[in-house]
Amino acid sequence: MTETEEELLATTSVPDDELEELSYIKGESRRREKLATRALLNTIFPEKLYLGHHDNGKPYLHNTAVEISITHDNRFVAIIVHPDEDLGIDIESLDRDFSVVEKKALSEDEIEDLDDKKKNLQLAIYWCAKEAIFKRMSLNGVDFAEQIEIDKFNPHEDGELDATFIHKDGTEMEFELGYEVFEGHVMVWVPNK
Repeated sequence: MTETEEELLATTSVPDDELEELSYIKGESRRREKLATRALLNTIFPEKLYLGHHDNGKPYLHNTAVEISITHDNRFVAIIVHPDEDLGIDIESLDRDFSVVEKKALSEDEIEDLDDKKKNLQLAIYWCAKEAIFKRMSLNGVDFAEQIEIDKFNPHEDGELDATFIHKDGTEMEFELGYEVFEGHVMVWVPNK
């Protein structure tokens, strides 16, 4: 996002309900994220679409069956869509200190797999992967350390990750995620197709 809020408003067709929602958002950076998301939606979908959010925060498009996931930070907004498969995407800046992720979101096996030389990058990828799966699953009360397992990986500029989501009843779902490291950021998405 390089555009100012004013530039985004001038160049993006924004539905009235989203304009009203924007008026209640105090932070300029959050308003820019919302406007950049709308600009991306307008680019991806030529027809007029309305963006809504379920009670748990998961986004959906009102007048289409397309599945969608959205992520943003101060510099980037990303959207992933699929005609019928649930999705998840997350982006984070590598300027962030991810040390808290190790304590709160990783299993003992994942902690053992950390490489001191690439630790912050690995933690960022772990976090984004777990967030992407969390968004894809759209469930409350998920324990990231116990329920989302990421297989051992060696971080590169881009690649794939294998992961397992363990439901509270013990059933498991396998996922293949894609990831990319660019301009000081990490982005991870599921499904990887």
